[in-house]
Amino acid sequence: MQQKEIIYGRHPVVDAIQASVSLERVYIQKGLRGEIEVELRHLTKSRNIPFLVVPRERLQKFTQANHQGVVALRSPVQYYRLADVLPLIYEKGEVPLFLLLDGITDVRNVGAIARSAELCGVHALVLPNKGGALINADALKTSAGALSRLSVCREPSLLTATRLLIDSGVQVLAGSLKASEYLHHIDLTAPTAFVLGSEGDGISTPIARSASKLFKIPQVGESDSFNVSVAAGIMLYEGMRQRLPK
Repeated sequence: MQQKEIIYGRHPVVDAIQASVSLERVYIQKGLRGEIEVELRHLTKSRNIPFLVVPRERLQKFTQANHQGVVALRSPVQYYRLADVLPLIYEKGEVPLFLLLDGITDVRNVGAIARSAELCGVHALVLPNKGGALINADALKTSAGALSRLSVCREPSLLTATRLLIDSGVQVLAGSLKASEYLHHIDLTAPTAFVLGSEGDGISTPIARSASKLFKIPQVGESDSFNVSVAAGIMLYEGMRQRLPK
C-alpha cells in the first residue's frame, strides 16, 4: 500500500477527520483504551466513517512506522449521504436512478459496475459502511475514472436507505431468479433504484423483502446467473433505453 493512501498516528487521524478528509476506514488497535478510543468512536460515528478494531499485526501491514495504534485509509472519492443527494435530483427536475451494492466485495466488480452506471446515467451509487469492497485505486482504475464522476453515497444501513428511497417515491427493484416478472416488463421511467447482491450470496433477505418489486433477467443458457457486473450493465442499459427520447 502506498504511503500516501494512509494516515497514521492518533493526532494526525483525529485532525484528518475533523478536517473532513475523505476516509475509507479508521482502524484502531485491539485493546487500546482511554480518551483517544472514545474520541475516535465519537468522531467516526458522527462523520459516518467505518470504524474497525483490529489486531496490531493488521496495522503493521499498513505501516511499520510508529502508528500509535491508529491508522486511517484515505479514499480516492468523496462520500455523500443519500438523504442529501436525493432531494437535489428532484429539485433539478430529473428522474432518480440509483444503484445499491449489497455486499459486493470484489473491487474490480465495483469498478466495472461504476463504469456502466456512469455511462447509463445513474445519479449515485449507494454502498454500505461495512461488508463491501474498499473504494481504492484499483476500483477507480477499473471504473476508467467513472467513480470520480459519480456521486457515491455511504450508508450505515442499506435497509434504512431502501426504506428512505421507497418513502421518497423511488421504486426499489431487486433481481431474483425466482421472480415471475421480467426486467423489460417493468416501467423504468419512474424513479428507480436497482439492488445488486454479493457475488456469492446474492441480495440479503431483509433487503429483498423490503424491495418494491422482484424481477428476473431473461436467460436461455444453463449457467446459474450472470456475473454481477454484467447483470448491472443489462439492468442499467434497459433503464437507459426506456428513458431515451423516442
